[in-house]
Amino acid sequence: QVQLVESGGGLVQAGGSLRLSCAASGSIFSISLMGWYRQAPGKQRELVATITDNGNTNSADSVKGRFTISGDNAKNTVYLQMNGLKPEDTAVYYCYAAVRPHREYTHVYAYWGQGTQVTVSS
Repeated sequence: QVQLVESGGGLVQAGGSLRLSCAASGSIFSISLMGWYRQAPGKQRELVATITDNGNTNSADSVKGRFTISGDNAKNTVYLQMNGLKPEDTAVYYCYAAVRPHREYTHVYAYWGQGTQVTVSS
């Protein structure tokens, strides 16, 4: 089994910054991709940003230029630096990882963290 533990959420004023962290642990042979999604009340979960094991990143247009995703492969950890926060960024942020648990098998499984609340006040 694999666990994703998120930290770093909280309450911040518009224009402020927060840094989210997510550490994966458990039965892990390799992680091909980690990322962040978010879900605001009454809305569907949406992609925020992802990063592959070789450092390729992808992010939503709504956060480009404000949010930066980075990772530490040795620690199985992904970070999301959020600057210039806006009230519309308020949501529960979920960590995601695509994990290959065992060397003997090539199957990759998707795992989610429990979510961390980010609230931006105007």
